[in-house]
Amino acid sequence: MVCETDRAAAVPFRQFVLKLHSRCNLACTYCYIYTSPDRSWRHRPRAAPPGTVRQTALRIAEHVSAHRLREIRIDLHGGEPLLTGPGPLLDQAQAIRAAVPAQCAVHFGVQTNGTLLTAASLGALADAGFRIGLSLDGGTAGLNRRRTDHAGRSSWPAASRAARLLAGRPGTFAGILCTIDLTADPAQVYRSLRAMGPPMLDFLLPHANWSSPPPAPAGAAGPAPYGDWLCTAFDLWWDGPGQGLRVRLFTEIIGLLLGRPSSTEAVGLSPVVALVVDTDGAIEQVDSLKSAYDGAAATGLDVFRHSFDEALAHPGMAARRQGRDGLGDRCRSCALVEVCGGGNYAHRYRDAGSGFRNPSVYCGDLERLIRHIARRLTASLDPTGPLPI
Repeated sequence: MVCETDRAAAVPFRQFVLKLHSRCNLACTYCYIYTSPDRSWRHRPRAAPPGTVRQTALRIAEHVSAHRLREIRIDLHGGEPLLTGPGPLLDQAQAIRAAVPAQCAVHFGVQTNGTLLTAASLGALADAGFRIGLSLDGGTAGLNRRRTDHAGRSSWPAASRAARLLAGRPGTFAGILCTIDLTADPAQVYRSLRAMGPPMLDFLLPHANWSSPPPAPAGAAGPAPYGDWLCTAFDLWWDGPGQGLRVRLFTEIIGLLLGRPSSTEAVGLSPVVALVVDTDGAIEQVDSLKSAYDGAAATGLDVFRHSFDEALAHPGMAARRQGRDGLGDRCRSCALVEVCGGGNYAHRYRDAGSGFRNPSVYCGDLERLIRHIARRLTASLDPTGPLPI
């Protein structure tokens, strides 16, 4: 008999997050990279040197060949990746395409704050097959008040220009990521972002944990304020006009309620299939772990001396592929475990000795949202039937 952990251990990486620039031109108040306990970015090259780019491409090709992968995803990140201009992004894509076997489809994406995106750079990236995601807190200047540059100036004029450019290239526009601000009206946030024409929205819980709790602004009522916020947004989406807009957190939960596996680490028990390569070639776990403690994402491995198969065997990577077996007792016995999956791994951290074997600091919020979606889903499928959970 093969246990869940053994199956997960055999799952290769299929998503590679490559850092091309380690700095950012914005100073967002909630940024989990530059305001987190982890300060490793200070000691890394601002831009990935050409040798690191080439070696990373070879390591990806090696992993693809070893596991006979037919499809992989490459996400070029920062910092702000467009601080390099489009040239290094195109060079990285060219190096990977040249190294990876022809039978493997490679999908490239860039996540940007949009302030440096121009018609020319968008055209170059689009022609090379990139899809571009935008990070915003809403579709107005007021909703983006937390997203300023280092001099305190609003990023909105440049970011809104980027959104208009992307809306004109729907095949290139990957979608919008939005970190939840409890002080913002969820209806205004949802409607203003939808009006910008993205094919996908994703609402992100601020990275927090039991030792560094999430923001709780004065006036936030109830035991699950983030869950309440998300339920309001869900109802607007669920009851709104059907125009093909996907809200990833909501569609992931619906899929899990219907028995499908998850494709994000925010919910569900599917093994994590992503790693990060920083500008110095260091192989790391996902950036969200940096919100827990200094060095939480580190593995001690790098692309010059180690293969990605060696990264698969790293205890930190393995811990995030254990599914139900990697959860604490409270989560394993919970009726929602198959859907919630314990929530984002980084959100479970507590520095009092239990590490990551805790429920999510957003446990109540996730329960509120999952049960709400289950009720709405059940009512639409069979008003007289039992709840899925």
